[in-house]
Amino acid sequence: MVSIREVAEHAGVAISTVSKVLNGYPNISDVTRQKVQAAIKELNFVPNSIAAALSSKQFGRIALILDPKRQTQAIDQIFMQFLLGALDQAKELNLEVVTIFTSMIAGMTPEELNRHLHSQSIVGIVIYSLSKEDTVLLKLIEEQDFFCVVVDAPFVNKKTTAIGVDHEQAQYDVAKKTILDDHCQNVLYIAGRRDGYVTAQRLKGMKRLAREMELSLLVKQGNFSERTARQIALEYAKKRDVIVCASDLMAIGAMNALIDLDIFRPVCGFDGITLMGYVGKQMNTVRQDFYSISSQAIREVKRLIDGQPGRQVTMPYSIVKMHYKDIIC
Repeated sequence: MVSIREVAEHAGVAISTVSKVLNGYPNISDVTRQKVQAAIKELNFVPNSIAAALSSKQFGRIALILDPKRQTQAIDQIFMQFLLGALDQAKELNLEVVTIFTSMIAGMTPEELNRHLHSQSIVGIVIYSLSKEDTVLLKLIEEQDFFCVVVDAPFVNKKTTAIGVDHEQAQYDVAKKTILDDHCQNVLYIAGRRDGYVTAQRLKGMKRLAREMELSLLVKQGNFSERTARQIALEYAKKRDVIVCASDLMAIGAMNALIDLDIFRPVCGFDGITLMGYVGKQMNTVRQDFYSISSQAIREVKRLIDGQPGRQVTMPYSIVKMHYKDIIC
């Protein structure tokens, strides 16, 4: 195993300088810091605290990187199921877990985030809802300094596993069922955020269905916002005979718009959140088991730590129609 002395010699600096870089001390010049970081990477150096954790029963610490900020509190169900699934599974596997909100690392460079994680003896990371704009996290995955599991993002390498449902096929399935049930032809599709990986996958499924069934498809960006989806539906629903939404929250917003317009259009969503059962109108949706997805993500981190390569893990989903009687206790 490479020692800190070897890193210092390779970089041409003192051992204390390497230690300061590892611990994120600010009074190090950029040139020196870059030399040390290059030496660490070239020699594949693992700090003692992490090496000790890897060789112990504890295996090291796992960081959960989540973004709880949303435009409505209703999304908390997904966030909490992710969190509970990870914590329960980590306890079973004797893994220590720390939670990092994206707001806590906002503004960090890739090097600063790397040092921050190493300073906390982090060896594995689960990243939830990664977007195309998360360039620092994308760099972290690319450099492969940590064992990573990404939820709902298409990245796989030697140290990275991707996990999630087949969003393209799920969107295809729920939209097809809704359209066939009501013999629809003109579709208003309310998509998610432009920078979201699931947005692109779900839109791909909807476009494939539109081609196969020769549907008239109008696509609008709802940004996973109930309010935005409502506004879109108010403007375009009268000239369309079905509304397909890339999330349940947007489906709820669209349904409320239809109530205000006093017209009927079939609406379907995506996610399977409990709130769908309280809307008063039954809507098809894709039910994801967020607890199981997150539990499997932790098992995948352990698998990577044990020396297995990254892979794509596809989790099951179901097409359901939410009923109030199915969600009350």
